[in-house]
Amino acid sequence: MKNSEVETGSPVKANPRQGWKQNPESVKADILRVATKEISDYGLSGSRINVIAAKCKTSKRMIYYYFGDKEGLYRAVLEATYRSIREGEKDLYLDHLPPIEAMESLVEFTFRHHRRHPDFIRIIMIENIHQGEYLKHSDTIKEVNAPAINRVEVIYRRGLEAGYFREGISPLELHWFISALSFFNVSNRASFSLVFGDSLNSEESQELLTTHVKEMILRFILKPEHTCKYIGVRLTA
Repeated sequence: MKNSEVETGSPVKANPRQGWKQNPESVKADILRVATKEISDYGLSGSRINVIAAKCKTSKRMIYYYFGDKEGLYRAVLEATYRSIREGEKDLYLDHLPPIEAMESLVEFTFRHHRRHPDFIRIIMIENIHQGEYLKHSDTIKEVNAPAINRVEVIYRRGLEAGYFREGISPLELHWFISALSFFNVSNRASFSLVFGDSLNSEESQELLTTHVKEMILRFILKPEHTCKYIGVRLTA
């Protein structure tokens, strides 16, 4: 029998806070995960570093070591929040799809991502309450999000070259429409449901909204003759 078991009556348990020495990236990821939830629930001012540290089973000192201060942690949460959706878009491999299907896949992904990640929406809402003050001091946020517009631009250009899409649409404007339709579904769910009822929140209704949002975007960018061919056929199928 080991000495430690004789002296304490039970095996020695490892200290979970020692893990940062072996896997610092894992510890940072865990801090960001917990901080995202805390900040999305209580806001920047209402969230507490000591609560985040306790839920991570780490120390406040370790959080400050990695992120500098509470504002640095919040800024890292913002960057990670945006990075998550951009990485998800990259994993769609849209360049291998025809332009109409690629745009449809991008819209569907965005709508479903926002629906499944309400913390993402709340974090962005919180930053807008602060007038984007913390994003201004991010060294990476523009680089992280640049692929979003580039991705839409590539799909749109391919659609123009193939003769499917109408001319004169800004990729930035198109991204704005996709984001707006997907964002509102989550950001205003509570107030919308209280005022008008929650019938749109059922699984069936959300699936129908996903389809309708895709069709709205396609109707906006497709030439009339292709709207009839592509969407009309699907609606009557």
